[in-house]
Amino acid sequence: MLGDDELLVERAVSRVIGGVDGSASPAAGAAAIPVTRMRAGDASSSELTELLSPSLFAEERVIVLEAAGEAGKEAVDVVTTAAQDPPEGVVLVVVHNGGGRAKAMAGTLEQLGATVHHCGKLGMGEHAGFVRAEFSSHGVRVSPDTAVALVDAVGTDLRELAAACSQLAADTGGKVDVDAVGRYYRGRADVTGFQVAERAVSGDVGGALEALRWARLGGVPHVLLADALADSVHSIAKVAPAGRGDPYRLAPSLGMPPWKVKKTQALTRGWNPASVGTALRIVAALNADVKGAAADPDYAVETAVRRVASLRAR
Repeated sequence: MLGDDELLVERAVSRVIGGVDGSASPAAGAAAIPVTRMRAGDASSSELTELLSPSLFAEERVIVLEAAGEAGKEAVDVVTTAAQDPPEGVVLVVVHNGGGRAKAMAGTLEQLGATVHHCGKLGMGEHAGFVRAEFSSHGVRVSPDTAVALVDAVGTDLRELAAACSQLAADTGGKVDVDAVGRYYRGRADVTGFQVAERAVSGDVGGALEALRWARLGGVPHVLLADALADSVHSIAKVAPAGRGDPYRLAPSLGMPPWKVKKTQALTRGWNPASVGTALRIVAALNADVKGAAADPDYAVETAVRRVASLRAR
């Protein structure tokens, strides 16, 4: 499992374990396949050697090695050696965030033929796709606008989004649309970074600052506020020069989903190359400010939001 999103990692590990269990004999009373979980940083080479050694009767078992990026050199050697010639009946699941002192271990295991499940955090613009897939897993189809509305209302935490999808699917009988999202999450939309950013790039200075105050009260981190503002400004920088063409035709060349192209097209009026360039410099400086450069990140975010909104307002 390569990545650091906890929900995606948990689901991937569960799927692997479920697949192994599903291959077991269905005989009544059959015992569940044993699963051993161990943090790589806490495991000694001798413990790993014992776990990964062939058993006398080749019983099936699953070993989940968590936080593999923190494994010591000896532990890494044991795991990679076992991966070259896996013991019969042993399924080894390595959870690696892609970094740490054992960073190279992920690439080594992939070269040895390991199946890689990518579990990295989603980038800006990918959460609506997650929402649609999540609803689909509940047998519900939703429109792109509905998915965007839910992300705007709930935020980008995948656990919260998954819980919201499950609740809406169950409580609405599968009839989920933008209005349903509004009924369930009325009042929360004004406290997300995306809502702050959208009001800012729309030139609504007062509305953006009001939303920002609610976002602060709701505990939205400065980094997420800065990321959302940067995403909106960068989207305008991409979409504005492309004009008002068909979003579905423009999407591939812009590297954006069609729904986002369409939404951004509605926000580009009032922006010109000079104001976009200024806004890009503002969000670049804000990125550094919220990561430690500014003594007061609250002031830095508010100033950036006000300046970006004022650029569009003029």
